[in-house]
Amino acid sequence: MAFPSVGKAAPAFTLVNQEGEKVSLKDFKGEKNVVLYFYPKAMTPGCTVQACGIRDTKRKFSANKTVVLGVSPDEPKRLVKFIEKEGLNFDLLSDPDHKIADKYGAWGPKKFMGKEYDGILRTTFIIGKDGKLKHVFDKVKTKTHHDDVLNWIKENLND
Repeated sequence: MAFPSVGKAAPAFTLVNQEGEKVSLKDFKGEKNVVLYFYPKAMTPGCTVQACGIRDTKRKFSANKTVVLGVSPDEPKRLVKFIEKEGLNFDLLSDPDHKIADKYGAWGPKKFMGKEYDGILRTTFIIGKDGKLKHVFDKVKTKTHHDDVLNWIKENLND
């Protein structure tokens, strides 16, 4: 599946967060940039490294008028455990039927230990305050993800 086009309106979404509250893209329009990052599974090593990097730089994201939302197929109950275990300070959204991941082209064929299966493709989308897709990171490095995204925002979205 292809990614949405940069420069066009980002696909709308409404998902529930770890508390069961609805979070929509439109909640941030005109106010904040949105970093929407798709990750395979809460409490796995790579996803934990990625989430903790964001946790540790949340103030920098906030200073750049940016909110970060993590999306996975995990149910809210598991997201609560992940947040509590790692002291995460941002919303994680539940997409169990991967409808939003499909809309963003972040669901597709993967390989692990010689086996092929469909799953979340670790991908990050930067959406501007105007609701338009500004950039796609499709080659995500979990250890530097937070810095890579933050640097892109600082260089391209400071207004």
